[in-house]
Amino acid sequence: MRPIRLPEPPSPTSRGTPDIFESGIHSVIRRAVVIGNGFPSCENQSIGLVRALGLSDQHVLYRVTRPKGGINNWLRWLPVSVHKKINYLLNLIHGYSQLLTKSQEKNLMPPPSENGVGLSAILEADVKHIVNLARETYEKEGPLLVVASGRDTISVASSIKRLASDNVFVVQIQHPRSHLHRFDMVITPKHDYYPLTPEAQIQVPWFIRKWITPREPPDSRVVLTTGALHQIDFAALRNAAITWRDDFEHVPRPLLVVNIGGPTRNCRYGGDLAKQLARSLLSVLVSCGSVRISFSRRTPQKLSNIIVKELGNNPKVYIWDGKEPNPHMGHLAWADAFVVTADSVSMISEACSTGKPVYVMGAERCRWKFTEFHKLLREKGVVRPFTGSEDMKESWSYPPLNDTADAAKRVRETLASRGWKLKTT
Repeated sequence: MRPIRLPEPPSPTSRGTPDIFESGIHSVIRRAVVIGNGFPSCENQSIGLVRALGLSDQHVLYRVTRPKGGINNWLRWLPVSVHKKINYLLNLIHGYSQLLTKSQEKNLMPPPSENGVGLSAILEADVKHIVNLARETYEKEGPLLVVASGRDTISVASSIKRLASDNVFVVQIQHPRSHLHRFDMVITPKHDYYPLTPEAQIQVPWFIRKWITPREPPDSRVVLTTGALHQIDFAALRNAAITWRDDFEHVPRPLLVVNIGGPTRNCRYGGDLAKQLARSLLSVLVSCGSVRISFSRRTPQKLSNIIVKELGNNPKVYIWDGKEPNPHMGHLAWADAFVVTADSVSMISEACSTGKPVYVMGAERCRWKFTEFHKLLREKGVVRPFTGSEDMKESWSYPPLNDTADAAKRVRETLASRGWKLKTT
């Protein structure tokens, strides 16, 4: 962290008073810590909130990492701390076995990597380190904002709150399922409370209902959103429009952008949906100037092959090959309409922040709380189902989803009630 340079005391003729003299250095938050889990969809939410709070240049990313490879892929359901202890014991047993056979050097595997970077290069989310950082720098730099997202980050974030409650403000994004008092604020979509609805209660056998969470309505520390937080706002779209002008300025209009994710546990689909999507896109091509298609990291090869086979040779269609630069921001800024598969709350939320038409493919394949998410969007008039009968020259609009800005406003209000505030720029 760079040191804070205290301003000179105000002169008798000055009209304004610097922040620290108004409320004291110990009440102004100037920096943030983001605790991630390695999944872009989760880390993007935390970074989006930090950005909306004006601290995008004053944050450090820490990451909760799990052992990978082999049996570790079957242990992801365990708490991170338990998983690491089991992995440590397995490594001890494995190392002892190798020593007995005198083949340790030949069989040692290189440390696992993430995104091509060895784990030793990743800034590990160590509770003790972050707590010491918050305590030791509090006198000079004020409180520390901690923003975490994802199941694996819950224990780390709650421990920081417990050990340094006077020095930190901890925000947990996505419902931690229990013990909300362990955080200063919880930001979560409304559909996380689907288990409390009559429809959900019918689906759950009575003898396991007490294990389904959350079990209580949201309290005052919970901020409810419609979708996922992200980094897309008017300023980001404006900058992307400028950056990608040369690539999209002369693209035939209307431009339809198609974002394809992949099947999940609660949104199951396969090649049949890919074929249905391809047929529907062929049907609307007559009213499109051009179509640009992107796959996510979760898109199975079988599904992408179907799309490429059916649409790859059409002169109106461009399919991104996955190579950098990623045109995602350009697509959001320059598209006239979107088609998004129903599995990705993040992709749908970003598209709905533009105010442009968003069509969803495969919502009927989703179940549990994701049915509630899609139902809420339809009721708000934010999305429509994609059928293939649409005329893309006919546009429609709605008030853009503004979840990230709304959540940031609630953070500021809660800080103010505590006597704290964010650094003004």
